[in-house]
Parts: sequence; C-alpha cells; structure tokens
Amino acid sequence: MTLAGTVAILLCLATGAWAQTPAPVLRVPRVSRPPSLDDFLRGRPREAEARVTGFRQQYPRDGAPASRETTAYLSYDERNLYVAFDCRDEPGKIRARLSKREDAGEDDSVAVLLDTFHDRQRAYMFAANPLGIQSDAIFTEGQGYDTSFDTLWYSEGRVTKDGYIVWMAIPFKSLRFSSSAKQTWGIALNRVIFHASEDTYWPFISQKVEGLVPHFATLEGLDDVSPGRNLQFIPYGVFSRARLLDTAGPKPPGFYTSNEGRLGLDAKVVLRDALTLDVAANPDFSQVESDEPQVTVNQRYEVYYPERRPLFIENAGFFQTPMELFFSRRIQDPRLGARLTGKLGRWALGALGADDRAAGRRVPQNDPLHGRSAAIGVVRVQREFARQSNIGVLMTSRDFGSMSSRVLALDTRLKLNPNWVLSGQAARTYDRQPGGRRLSGPLYYADLTHSGKHFDYSTTYIDRSPDVRAPLGFLNRVDLRRVANWAGYVFRPEHGRVLAWRVNVAGFADWNRSGRLQEWSASAGTMGSFRGNTRLFLTRNKGFELFKGAGFQKEYTNLYFTTARWKWLVIDAPAVFGTAINYYPAGGRPPFSAKVAQMQAALTVRPAPKLRLQQAYVYSRLATQADAGRLGLPASTPIYNNHILRTKVNYQFTRELSLRVILDYNAVLPNSSLINQERSKRLAADLLVTYLVHPGTVVYAGYTDARENLALVGSAPPALVRTASPGASTGRQFFVKVSYLFRF
Repeated sequence: MTLAGTVAILLCLATGAWAQTPAPVLRVPRVSRPPSLDDFLRGRPREAEARVTGFRQQYPRDGAPASRETTAYLSYDERNLYVAFDCRDEPGKIRARLSKREDAGEDDSVAVLLDTFHDRQRAYMFAANPLGIQSDAIFTEGQGYDTSFDTLWYSEGRVTKDGYIVWMAIPFKSLRFSSSAKQTWGIALNRVIFHASEDTYWPFISQKVEGLVPHFATLEGLDDVSPGRNLQFIPYGVFSRARLLDTAGPKPPGFYTSNEGRLGLDAKVVLRDALTLDVAANPDFSQVESDEPQVTVNQRYEVYYPERRPLFIENAGFFQTPMELFFSRRIQDPRLGARLTGKLGRWALGALGADDRAAGRRVPQNDPLHGRSAAIGVVRVQREFARQSNIGVLMTSRDFGSMSSRVLALDTRLKLNPNWVLSGQAARTYDRQPGGRRLSGPLYYADLTHSGKHFDYSTTYIDRSPDVRAPLGFLNRVDLRRVANWAGYVFRPEHGRVLAWRVNVAGFADWNRSGRLQEWSASAGTMGSFRGNTRLFLTRNKGFELFKGAGFQKEYTNLYFTTARWKWLVIDAPAVFGTAINYYPAGGRPPFSAKVAQMQAALTVRPAPKLRLQQAYVYSRLATQADAGRLGLPASTPIYNNHILRTKVNYQFTRELSLRVILDYNAVLPNSSLINQERSKRLAADLLVTYLVHPGTVVYAGYTDARENLALVGSAPPALVRTASPGASTGRQFFVKVSYLFRF
C-alpha cells in the first residue's frame, strides 16, 4: 500500500462516524442576586439554580454510583458563573487542611471543568478542597493538565456536621470564549473522595474510552456574557542584597557583594474575547520555588529541570508538540518578552518573542558579541478538525551574531475511534554555526496508542538525523532510530482491598542512521493499587548500551511503594538495584560496567492542620562488580556515593500567609582513582515568607545561604581549594518581591 493510501485510510477513520453516547444538556439560569456560601450553610432559598446529582465513579469502579452523595448547584449573572457543591460524608474521614494555593493535592476536592469553545479539545479546571483552597489548570487532550495556569477566581469552603460545602465564583473575565451572544460550552463536575480512593464525575466519564473533554455535558443558558475589555497590569519591584563567590568570571575567584533594585511590568490584554497578549518588560525570572533535588552524578545526558517562570509556564500547552522542540528554560535572561495565545474558531494560536542577555555574557569580554542578546521567536498554529483531531505547525528561531538556528515542524493528532489515537510529527532543523558552517537534518516521530478500561498499548517510532541541531529544544540524543512498544493489562476486581492490578511488558531498540545497534531494553512489571491510597510497583529490566565503541549488558530491578493511608502521613519509597556504566572513569581507564543502587525515602507528615513536614533522603551508589579483577580493579570497591537530604517545613498561618523553610544537603563522595568527579559537599538553607492574596498580588520575602567545601588560599592571586566540610558561604542572598494585579 502506498503512503498516500495509508494516510487516506487514517483520515477516513479520524473523520468517520463512530458511536458516541449523546451528551446530557445542562441549562443554567441567570440570577440577579448571586448565591453565597451562607445561603447553603443556613439552608436559605436561592433565586434560581440548576441542580445536578448522580455522580458516578470513574475510578476505581468504573460506572458505579459514588459512595457518598454529591449535589451541585449552578447559576450565573453578568459577571460570574457560580457553582456550589454539597458533599455528604463523615466529618472524621474528610481530608481538609489549610494549605498554600495549589498545594492541597492530598485532600478531598471538588472541581468544575469548562470547555468554553465547545471544541472537545481543552478545558479550564477550577478545583478547591473542603476549606476552599484553590487549584486551577488547563486540560488539553493528548497533553494532560497544565497546572501552571493561574487566574483570579473566588472560593470558600466549610466542613459541616454531615460533610462539607464549597462555593465558587468564576469571573467571565478569567475565561476565554467566543463573542457569540448565546454561549454553548462543555462542562463536567468532579469530586475526589480521598479516603475511599474514589474519582467521581458528572456526567459519567468512563475508563473504557480514551479522552476526557469529549465526554462533557453540554452547558446552555449563558446569554449576553463577555470577558469585557479585560486589561491586566502587574507591576513588580524586587530588592536583593547578595554576597556570592565568583568562580567563573574573567578575574581570579573571589567574593563580591551586590545590591540590586529592579522594577518591571507584566501586562495582559484580551483581544476579541479569545486571544491573550502578554507583554513583560524587564521580567524578573528569579525562581521563588527551588528545583527538586536530583542525582546529577555520572549522567550520560543532561538532567531535565521543569520550567517555573510565570511568563513561560502560563499557556505553555499552546507550544507543546510530540517532540520537545521548544524548551523555554533555554531562554535564561530576557530583557523583553511578548506572547500571544488563544483561539479563533477552530484555530489555536501561539506566538512568543524574547531576547536573551545570557548569550552575551557567555562569550569573553574581548569578543564583539559580549554584552549582546540573542533574538528568539516561536510560532505555533494548530487547526482542529473532525472528532478531537488536529494538525499543527511549529516554527522556532534563534539568532546571535552570525549564528542562527531554525526549526520547522508539522504535527498531527488523529482520534481514530474511541480508543485509538495516532500522533505524529515531522521536522527539519537549519543551523548556521561559527565560521559559517551549516547543518540541516530531519526528525520524525509517530505514536499509535490504545487506551481502555483493561488494555493499554502504544507503539512509537523516532528518527533523528545526526545533523539535527535544536538549541531551543530538549533533545538528549541525535543520530537515532528508535522503535518502542508498551502493553499493559489491568485486572479490576469488583470487591476486596485490591482496586486494580496491572501487568505490563515494554521494550525498545535504538540504532544510529548507519544501522548500528546503540541500545536495547526489555522489561516486565506489575503494579497493584489498594484501598487506602496505596500502590506497589515491581519492574525487572534487561538491556544493552553501546558507549564509546564498547557494548555493555545492563539489568536492574525497580521497586516502588507509596501510601497515603493515614491523614497525617504519606510515604514514597522508590529503589533501583542492578548494573550501570561508569561513563567518566579516571586515570585514562575506558568506561566499565558497575553495580548501581539508588534508594529514596520521602515522608510527608501532617502533625497539625496548618503544618506540613517533608523529609526526603536519596542515596545513590556505584561500585565495582565481583568480576572487576579482570579489568585490574578491586572488587566491590565504591566508585562514588551520593547523599542527598532535603527537609522542608511549611506552616500556613492563614489562607494568604505562609512560611516555608528548606534545608538541603548534597554530598558527592567519589573514589578519585575510579571516576573523574570532584568531591563536593553542599549545604543550603532557604527561607521564604509568602503573602498571596490571589494570583498577581503577592509579597515574597526570602533568605538563602549556600555553603560548600571550598576555601580561598593565598593572595596573589588566590586559589580555590576543596576542604573537608561545607563551611564556606558561597552564596548568601536576601530579597523582597512585591507585585500587584490591576484588572480592568
């Protein structure tokens, strides 16, 4: 069969008529007097409302009635959509703690999901715990939840003698939708009953079919509503005082002190009700939240750290494609940034432009490019068609002096039937390097996935030319052809403590473009999910890896246990045991195989409703194998030990005011005769006070102190040497940041 014939068949499947249960219709009334939480607590009559009952489980018992009664009430006026949940339960079983916004994931919760364009592709999600602590996100089919989305809305909650009640008011100014006088949206209501491990929905959304948004009910009755002008301005000011150890500058290593004051502005303008223009002048990209600790020793590829900066994380889904060809963390220090995102009919648009001052700081001072900025642009256009299918184009550009990089990509997601989805992407990169050398290469990606109540399957193909260069993306490997398969079957008992039991097999093989095998892996595993929010994983893996011309056999066992059975305690305990490669041996030795052990223990303790204590310990060890004598190495000798400890304390004084303290310790203890790794010990303290009124209006005051096993020796010029303990302060900073949201 020809390629054209195959594509034609797939398009017919994607656009064909396959059976779908008609969505229920919910008509919401308009009111002149908005309901309040007190109305529901005191049983006072409301003006008018739509009443919803009949929540059903999606998990664990697909389609079974919810074990606890839930009633939702909806109404609206010219400014807000109002949703109230009356949730029945035993008060002693309800999990409801006073927490920071977006930090109540271990509690009971209720949520409303709104598909405001009724395109069955994406939806807003507004959730709250029983005390009204908010979480919001945007869900996109094929991508999942983007929890970086933050907007202004209102919620209150109260635990009662027979359950709890949550009240929400969602301003139309916080949503994007078409300019039609009569609105037709998609809607779903959700309740999580934590102690029963239940995830329930109205209307019923089954595990038997793939997708979430396509199964929403139809919301009608919203007439003559609009986001309005919707202008937002968030000016901010930052003051910081720092004392840092400079080891990478042109001058000899030494300490310097700086006082910095910085003013900036983030502005948001809504165009035609559905497009959002964000402009940031002198944006502050200092991270308030620190990165989670990861093992970075003896890693063959770059370690991935997720984006945390506001300009880039909001609406990031508009730029997401199957291959990560745009990774916003590559833009380190922009002076100006602008982003346009939104929808026009069935078109989804995203455009971003920024400069990056970091590029000019990385070149020597005598280089003409020193102090200049890189120019960066990203454009993404997507067209939706048929039943939850789409096709899109992505273009990225980066210019710095005579160097340039361009990426052009075409991608698609085809919903073939209720269970099968085909995703694909084809791209080409164009790179001009120093000296005028030019490189250009193609990339391809295809994935066919089946999702169902019992059986899941995916097959993936990846192809990357050795000449691919994508400095704005996150691609850890080129010159690659990969075939990967994964299949799993889930048993779902109707009774007993076991909620689900999965068995799965997986495997992949990598070749380079010349046809030489680079790596393969085969694994089998099982996972049990039990009542009491408890899960147990076991995976056994065997494989092969080619590194620097030598082949290495690898194997490991992966164990993972997690439970949130008790209100006051959460346990996470993953562990890996097996073999790995010493990628960076010392003394001119070639890379060699070794024993690896990596274990982690993480405890979250809630001794009081406002207090949360988290303790994590990560231990990673590489050691020579029993047969190391054939390589002239002593057997069972440590190559390195890595100890990482993190203590995190959160105290929530009020809904707005919180205190967070983090203590980090990271010790890398190498055997210098076996691995080319510097001995280091780092100790860091991080204190942050937050007063968060709502997204955009917030005050931060923070202090950090990082210490390392370093010392300056001598004076002409001083030399930097390693010491036994982390006694030297290498980075000390105090900062205050204030921002305020003006919305018109």
